[in-house]
Amino acid sequence: MKLKIIKIGGNVINNKEALSSFLSDFSKIKGHKILVHGGGKRASEMIRDLGMKPKMINGRRVTDEATLEIVTMVYAGLLNKNITAELQKNNCNAIGLSGADANTILAHKRIVKDIDYGFAGDVDQVNPEAIKILIENGITPVFCAITHDKKGQLLNTNADTIAAELAKGMSADFDVEMIYCFEKPGVLADVDDDATLIENIDFVMLSFLKKENIISEGMLPKIDNCFNALQHGVKKVIIGKPELISDKNIKYTTLIL
Repeated sequence: MKLKIIKIGGNVINNKEALSSFLSDFSKIKGHKILVHGGGKRASEMIRDLGMKPKMINGRRVTDEATLEIVTMVYAGLLNKNITAELQKNNCNAIGLSGADANTILAHKRIVKDIDYGFAGDVDQVNPEAIKILIENGITPVFCAITHDKKGQLLNTNADTIAAELAKGMSADFDVEMIYCFEKPGVLADVDDDATLIENIDFVMLSFLKKENIISEGMLPKIDNCFNALQHGVKKVIIGKPELISDKNIKYTTLIL
């Protein structure tokens, strides 16, 4: 059985029309599917509105107690339920989830090495059985970027990581294709020039791109997650604009082992 896991993020989440168009296209995808959404920019806006300053290191958010409360409200509440409601409007029977729901994604608080990321979660385990029950009964899971440690602690986990770990966890039962969608056409040699799309990236190319500092800071965790997923049973990983899920003529980046 085939399963598509699609992660939507970047500026698309903040653009009501773009998000609505994507969710309409997502609803039309036949077969089993899972949606994972980010929302970091919306969370950062909320953090600033409340008089605090967002802190990011190497493309990852530093999450103190106050920030955890805000990102939980934004990710698992505002964004997750609005997305789920929009999918229902498009006749896609969706259910909004965090990692704590049905114990679907178990994580631990990131161990402090050089940097203390606070209540950031690193995934330990995905519960594929609970997710499988949902999708085999025609219900589309919509995951936000919140996990838990099964000790009552919620954790902020990178949405790209959530998508990759779900893809790995489901690959034993499904042929999984993972798609990362955001406002750019894929991985760019020049982040300000869409014409510099890199259509195929393997390990050799990845090493070169890293060595030459060509990949932007925010793209590095995404690509690392992609290759990790491919090494653990995921059949295909692509990165590009949301339109690629409905338009076969759209170019994008494919990751290759």
